[in-house]
Amino acid sequence: MRDSIEIPAIADDGSFFPVDKMRAHIEGLLHLAVSVFVFDGDRLLIQKRAATKYHCAGQWANTCCTHPYWEEAVEVCAERRLQEELGFTLPLTRHQTVEYEADVGGGLREHERVTLFSAQADAHTLTVRPQASEVEAVRWIGSDELAREVALHPGHFTPWFRIYLERFPGLSLSRAA
Repeated sequence: MRDSIEIPAIADDGSFFPVDKMRAHIEGLLHLAVSVFVFDGDRLLIQKRAATKYHCAGQWANTCCTHPYWEEAVEVCAERRLQEELGFTLPLTRHQTVEYEADVGGGLREHERVTLFSAQADAHTLTVRPQASEVEAVRWIGSDELAREVALHPGHFTPWFRIYLERFPGLSLSRAA
């Protein structure tokens, strides 16, 4: 993991500037991110973040997410992160970009402008090889079961994932595009 990478942050005038990832989270600076959702029908591949992650460790999240490196295209970033975290690639569909803010604990804040991506896969044939330093576990879950689990145990899920679920009921990203 490269905690000291420079990511694109957004100035008040709308321009971009490189900023250290930890600084962005400590100061709550608006910065770019990507989130990927891999589906098998109505089931979503989710991941449990590794216990060693610097925030939201051990919580469940969408398939993967990250920040693009400075001057890296969001499409390239999303493909890269699928491979780095889960050991596979798939054709991705780009959806809209959303913005959110969330307290992620430990004095850190996310303030992200996130481009959403989705892909379809066959859970029976997709080989998932999680990177242990990033991902503790993965599983496929249906939207009804996910909604029940989040309602019963919201703290088991990352703040951004809960925000996405609230904004995209039924996990239907394609209709939200």
